[in-house]
Amino acid sequence: MKFNVAIEIEKPVGEVVALFDNVDNLYKWMEGLESFEHLEGTPGEVGARSRLKFDMNGRKIEMIETITVKDLPREFTGTYEADGVFNIVRNRFEPLGEGRTLYTSENEFQFKGFMKIFGWLMPGMFRKQSLKYLEAFKRFAESNENSSD
Repeated sequence: MKFNVAIEIEKPVGEVVALFDNVDNLYKWMEGLESFEHLEGTPGEVGARSRLKFDMNGRKIEMIETITVKDLPREFTGTYEADGVFNIVRNRFEPLGEGRTLYTSENEFQFKGFMKIFGWLMPGMFRKQSLKYLEAFKRFAESNENSSD
């Protein structure tokens, strides 16, 4: 299953990328994230692997992130592996002028076992969750807390 989600952010691309590229900020916009643990490689660089643990409405989810491309703002791609799900996410940040940025997330999900049925029955749920994270990042990036004014 493949889909794209995108959102405009009222901040310059350099500022948006700096916020996105700071692991400490994940907790400020990624709802349900309980922990982020670096496992191997140079943190934040291609080849780095990390464990993310989430609580999604009482359901515990653990996934392994592997950074596969880091060429910001043009591209940040990672793979995310969880029980029965392999997800490839390509993030792009494009300047729109007048201090605005287009944040696009291209997603590809591959399912195994029981998750194949879940993905087939509820494909919209994955797109909805991806868009929810983009909207949360937009609110975080545009908040006064991150204003350079």
